[in-house]
Amino acid sequence: MNPLRRRLIFTGAAGAAVLIAARWLQPAQSQQPSAAMSSDAANVMRAVAAALLDGALPQDATMRRAALDETVAAVGTAIEGLPPLAREELATLFTLLAFPPLRIAFANVDVDWHDADVETTNAFLVRLQTSRWSVKRIAYDALHQLTFAAFYANPRTWPAIGYPGPPVLA
Repeated sequence: MNPLRRRLIFTGAAGAAVLIAARWLQPAQSQQPSAAMSSDAANVMRAVAAALLDGALPQDATMRRAALDETVAAVGTAIEGLPPLAREELATLFTLLAFPPLRIAFANVDVDWHDADVETTNAFLVRLQTSRWSVKRIAYDALHQLTFAAFYANPRTWPAIGYPGPPVLA
């Protein structure tokens, strides 16, 4: 058998196994709209937001924690407004990233997300962004867009970037 074909078959089978495992491990979603993000998903987003927003977050530890909490909550709100398929895909991504064996295999992060420092998370994000696998690049784009949209939609961030706010309509 051709080595390229063998590698393609192996990659496809491994990818299918990872997705099946993530789907199987994903907790049943509650019918409540607030179930958009589990505590595991919030931990992933908190680590991702801390890395992506590192230079934009307040230096004061209490204010930094508050900004991250507000951003994670806003990401949850944004996810609630997405179409069901997009919510399901994000839930699968968060499940994959939260389960230790899959987190280590997929993300190459060997610590829990609440213990991950900015450097570890940044390295993970760079690997996602530059991966040859389009699904990883798409995951990066989703995490990046959700984080920045949630952070900069918060009126508290506007003075730091010189945005006066939306125009007042008469």
